[in-house]
Amino acid sequence: MDWGMKNRFSKIIRPEDGRCLMLAVDHGYFLGPTERLEDARKTIAPLLPHADSLMLTRGILRNCVPADRNIPVVLRVSGGTSIIGEDLSKETITTSIEESIKLNASCLALSIFVGSKYEHQTLASLGKLVDEGEKYGIPVLAVTAVGKEMARDARYLGLACRVAAELGAHVVKTYYCENFEQVVESCPVPLIVAGGKKLPELDALKLAYDSVKYGAAGVDMGRNIWQSDYPVAMIKAVKAIVHEDIDVKQAYSIFLKEREKAKDPKAKKALTQTAAFD
Repeated sequence: MDWGMKNRFSKIIRPEDGRCLMLAVDHGYFLGPTERLEDARKTIAPLLPHADSLMLTRGILRNCVPADRNIPVVLRVSGGTSIIGEDLSKETITTSIEESIKLNASCLALSIFVGSKYEHQTLASLGKLVDEGEKYGIPVLAVTAVGKEMARDARYLGLACRVAAELGAHVVKTYYCENFEQVVESCPVPLIVAGGKKLPELDALKLAYDSVKYGAAGVDMGRNIWQSDYPVAMIKAVKAIVHEDIDVKQAYSIFLKEREKAKDPKAKKALTQTAAFD
């Protein structure tokens, strides 16, 4: 990696511990106004101080994140289908490298659909994006999207992650599974685990803990943070797992403690005022 690439990569995965907590708020690019992300600006605001980076589209970045906020951006540059469209795997590159540079992206994110009807199209897009990223010193994150017909097991995820790395992805976002350490061992670049659908808080914290315990560089959580009734409490607990190596019990204690603070009207008002955008 050249200096620019290394510098941007260090904003996504902390060099001091090799870990990251990414906040995913890119769901609307195919789901539309997702529950509790309808007003993205309001959802993102109180969580910004606690995330290492944001994964989002250019539209949400421009309209919902103030430019003076010093938060690294993982810019989703793929899309082209919606939840009601023909096939979610029919994605292509939707944001140019020039636009990504103008938006000061620290990393570019693109989904690949290994085993799908449009596998070739998405893998070719990944190769093209890596070429563009290498040209301008911007790392690429490949997302191993999984269709309903594909099993989220170590064999499939190991294949998808390895293919992404072989095509030049600098980091891969995937799912946690049984025997996850096998997926990690067979992939030569860092893996970040997706949070997936909303789980009870204790289960989501266990997912984060197991992910880093078995080799992930961190997590990219969205719904398991901002769909919680207490999102700030949740992101603080997840962050402690990722960066402080605490266990699930300790993390859940942090969540409960922060939840009680949020229930206090005075504390909640102070928290809101602190996090509010200018």
